[in-house]
Amino acid sequence: MGVGPGDPDLLTVAAVRAIEAAATIAYPVAREGAEGMAASVAGPWIGAGQRRLPLVFPMVAAAEPRRQAWQAAADRLAAEVAQGRSVVLLCEGDVSLFASSSYVLLALRDRHPALPVRLIPGISAVAAAAAAGAWPLALQQEGLLIRPTPEEPGQLEDLLAQAAAAGWVLALLKLGGRWPWVRPLLAERSLLADALFAQRVGWPDQRLCPAAEVPAAEVPYFSLLLIRQGWPAVLP
Repeated sequence: MGVGPGDPDLLTVAAVRAIEAAATIAYPVAREGAEGMAASVAGPWIGAGQRRLPLVFPMVAAAEPRRQAWQAAADRLAAEVAQGRSVVLLCEGDVSLFASSSYVLLALRDRHPALPVRLIPGISAVAAAAAAGAWPLALQQEGLLIRPTPEEPGQLEDLLAQAAAAGWVLALLKLGGRWPWVRPLLAERSLLADALFAQRVGWPDQRLCPAAEVPAAEVPYFSLLLIRQGWPAVLP
């Protein structure tokens, strides 16, 4: 279930109802003992009498620890249901967009195919940033390309060329430590002034501004860019 990017007011009615009706609230954490960002977002609607079930999803590049975490999460969720408890799994942002819950869903289908599952979408950080910045995300025939920020300048150059040729808006997520080299690359192409930078959308320390106003230093992991390289021919 998606809980949106950070602001509790951005939860959908369906999400709030599901949380309030659940016996067990499951949510991802990066390590044992951590609170979890999704649980913080949904906190106003989690009751004291509801069972909390943190699920560790390690932030590592190696495949096997992540695979084991997804499978273990699927087994724990299935065990909760087998004991007669209704369960929700919280997911920051949208449940289907770059979400750990998508991998848990695949593990559930493989390991517990008879388990009934319902997905409740949430507002993505991309949509929330565009709305908060009064920045049209996609107009009429424009496309929208959403990608994690590439690791190498050459890969970003290819993405920019692809987006420009197709008339797509480019949304780059997980900007983080790549910004020091991304900024000068965009500056060379005169793309900074019209690009929207968004940091920790929906949280109290949210920042939204033209990318030109952000110095070439490392920015938080939960930062994104919206880049438009041209406008449709017909505008007001």
